[in-house]
Amino acid sequence: MFEFRATTSGDKASLCGAARARRDFLQVGALAAVGLSLPQYVRASSEGMVKPGHENRSCIMIFNLGAPSHIDLWDMKPDAPAEIRGPFKPIRTKSDAFEISELLPKHAAIADRFSLVRSCRHDGAAVHDAGWQMLQTGRRFTGGIHTPHAGSVASYLLGRRTDLPSFVVLPQIMGRGGGNLPNGQAGGFLGKAQDPFSLQADPSQPNFRVPDLLPPDQIGSVRLDRRRKMRDIVESVANEFEASEDARLLDSNFQAAFRLMTSPQARAAFDLSQEPKAVRERYGMNRFGQCCLLARRLVENGVRFVTINTFLTVFDEITWDIHGSKPFTSIEGMKELVCPMYDQAYSALIEDLSQRGMLDDTLVTGLAEFGRTPKVNPAGGRDHWPGCFTCSFAGGGVKGGRVVGASDTIGGFPAERAVGPGDIVATVFHSLGLDHTAHLPGPAGRPFPLTDFGTEPIHELFT
Repeated sequence: MFEFRATTSGDKASLCGAARARRDFLQVGALAAVGLSLPQYVRASSEGMVKPGHENRSCIMIFNLGAPSHIDLWDMKPDAPAEIRGPFKPIRTKSDAFEISELLPKHAAIADRFSLVRSCRHDGAAVHDAGWQMLQTGRRFTGGIHTPHAGSVASYLLGRRTDLPSFVVLPQIMGRGGGNLPNGQAGGFLGKAQDPFSLQADPSQPNFRVPDLLPPDQIGSVRLDRRRKMRDIVESVANEFEASEDARLLDSNFQAAFRLMTSPQARAAFDLSQEPKAVRERYGMNRFGQCCLLARRLVENGVRFVTINTFLTVFDEITWDIHGSKPFTSIEGMKELVCPMYDQAYSALIEDLSQRGMLDDTLVTGLAEFGRTPKVNPAGGRDHWPGCFTCSFAGGGVKGGRVVGASDTIGGFPAERAVGPGDIVATVFHSLGLDHTAHLPGPAGRPFPLTDFGTEPIHELFT
């Protein structure tokens, strides 16, 4: 609590101190009133944080919710017993460094443009939301501290390029994962202002529109009046701040929101009808395929970070979560339902970015919360396995056609070059030109490192 005391005209030091205290008090109170936190409000300057040559970098993080079977897709074990190797065969790829599953023929044709890390692991619980949390933030949440998503960090440090948000999640934030844990797709201790813009719509639907980006004459007077009232609040707060720099910064948050809502550029970026039919079909006329196309359009229009959730929950739809018994699918079901969709959309995204000259400046990561058990279960599926899994990386300075690390003979544990969640997030920051050892203003204003001590980018991907 701030303390105020009377001063005389000659007590200039005390007067200045009281004025500063009053401004601090007003700042904290005003921020709390509109849902913003002080650490977010006094964000670190991005000046000098980005390495030269990285100014135009963006990231598309594909999060493979449900967790693909690394043994059946990326890290096959053809010489292992049948209960380990599963029913599928490896095929040659455009890279001399690795083979992948016959379920991913389009991946095989572009294997010179992406690389695999086959030695990922984490020590969290084998529940979905524990892995979501760790792989997207680089940490397990402990002590009540919610670490921000990598996209929130990038947005906070680098800011907007255009009227569009810096960080977008497609098609919407993850649903339940069974562990009743925070999923990591939020601004965490950086505050609500660093939460991603969530589409909340399926871009593959014929009537797809983004409600908050409709032209003003289609938004409705009630919604516009509500936003104008919010702006009036900001202006009154600014007067209380005595027109301070802090007030102008606070006002700019609402200006940015209003700009997004009415921006022709934003509406155009989200308008998939501007794409030729052949391009849309190339990605696949399904939710994931159209999200990948939309991600390309958003990055093309200045969005720094896009996360695509391949699926939304493991409970209400068929996903990578191949336990075998109903309501889940089996390993064979993955072949029929999930892999064709993913193979088509991912390969289209990589090829499209490359053909447009965007791949060098756009990191595309394929992450998951864990892998699947080395042994096929009695139901014909595989269960949760955080001991070893594979992640993919393309673009953003990554050299394609490589393999980093290796698993043991059954795909159960890393045999060389173990990689943890912190290393993966550090790799994302490295691609964006951010120093992973830098600090954020954390809880209670204490410096908070972007990644834990000892974590390092996966340098082998870049050299």
